[in-house]
Amino acid sequence: MSRYSLRDKVVLITGATGGIGAACARDLLDRGTRLVLVDLDQPALDALAAELGPGAVLAVAADVTSFEQMCSVADQAVARFGRIDVVFANAGTAVDPPVTVATADVAAYERVIEVNLLGVWRTVKACLDEVIRNDGYVLVTASIYAFVNGIANSAYATSKAAVEMFGRSLRTELAHTGASAGVLLPGWVVTPLAHPALGGNRTATTMARRAFKGPLGQPISPERIARAVTSGIERRAARIIEPRRWAPISLLRGIFATATDTWLDHDRTMSALVQRLESEAKH
Repeated sequence: MSRYSLRDKVVLITGATGGIGAACARDLLDRGTRLVLVDLDQPALDALAAELGPGAVLAVAADVTSFEQMCSVADQAVARFGRIDVVFANAGTAVDPPVTVATADVAAYERVIEVNLLGVWRTVKACLDEVIRNDGYVLVTASIYAFVNGIANSAYATSKAAVEMFGRSLRTELAHTGASAGVLLPGWVVTPLAHPALGGNRTATTMARRAFKGPLGQPISPERIARAVTSGIERRAARIIEPRRWAPISLLRGIFATATDTWLDHDRTMSALVQRLESEAKH
């Protein structure tokens, strides 16, 4: 496939003020794109837009779980720039502090799935006619949690596994058009979302260090993800896995999942940590 030029393309990013979203916005702007930045907090969006330069940026506060709001964002983008070429459905959340299914609050648990899965669906649906019209590209943010065990993080893992399938299905459905789609599968990234497992919550951090050994547990910067995203969009890649050490595990996920699930099921240390996490949730 020939390189997809980003020069003068209009890229819509949800979750734009978060670590990955903001880093990608900066990198994409350097490639000559025009940006539609979407997040919940208008002041944070305005600050990012001021940093990037308002001439090439439209900043719109909207909730990705509202189809009506996302349709309004799409309409505003077309009114401002005349088109939408790329949609990066990146908004996401997780339960904080981490909890098990037994101790999870129903509303908080379902909110994660609402944002991470249905928010992606509503974002893409609102913009898809424009993307198809312009032979563009859709990128949806999943996670390595699409294929690793979601212990103490099952709402997030469930939603990300579903997002991966959504992106794969969409790519095949778009194959007869000039448009395409792909899935971003990041590993651990230094963002507020990952903070509980990267030192913010003692029990969750201990669990993460036990489950993700060596290099697999090493976090990377949002800027590294941004470089991978930009390169992936230019290739209109089917999948973008960063860091690349997760690629062979994704390829062999059936074997990896069976082996790691069996180990986790019988690991007494992990069972004790789960019990400690549940005890903490009850106090």
